[in-house]
Amino acid sequence: MSELHTPQAGADGAKDTDVVALLMRQHGDIRNLFDEVEAATGDERRAAFRRLVRLLAVHETAEEEVVHPFARRAMPGGEGVVEDRLAEERAAKEALAALDDMDTDDPEFLPRLARLRTDVQEHARAEERYEFTHIRRSTDVTNLAAMAKAVKAAEAMAPTHPHPGVESGAANLALGPVAALMDRTKDLVRKAMGKDG
Repeated sequence: MSELHTPQAGADGAKDTDVVALLMRQHGDIRNLFDEVEAATGDERRAAFRRLVRLLAVHETAEEEVVHPFARRAMPGGEGVVEDRLAEERAAKEALAALDDMDTDDPEFLPRLARLRTDVQEHARAEERYEFTHIRRSTDVTNLAAMAKAVKAAEAMAPTHPHPGVESGAANLALGPVAALMDRTKDLVRKAMGKDG
């Protein structure tokens, strides 16, 4: 198995006390995982794709629970910005689910993955431009840290590399379907934010 795994966000030792910096790092992890899936073959491609599915599912769920509610409340025109991001996320989830049902060796897999990658990258750029910039300008370090804590709780659900001692990437990531993962992520994020699940 290849040792070229994307480091988990935060593996660089940063304290992750700024939700914007943490989410930007996750966007980088997602780009790197797309690279891994495209470059790998066979079982390595399947394992890299599983990590990508999990990180995308958890990342988007955390944004829905942490970033979007803040943007709705704090940004002028926030409702429209959030609705645009949610529409993009719904389309990406549908494309991801279709890919998840395919064999990674299917000749249609890589072209579909490339289309998803383009959509995900455009979505990330829109978040960075319209939401992240505003979040950083309109709140203080305490709120940035509180939001980062909630995103970190979600991130624990989606390691971007297999844990040491786990021989099978599939066994490491077999925690249930994506929808169940998103539900567990919502519960963790809400708990980290001091809300009822």
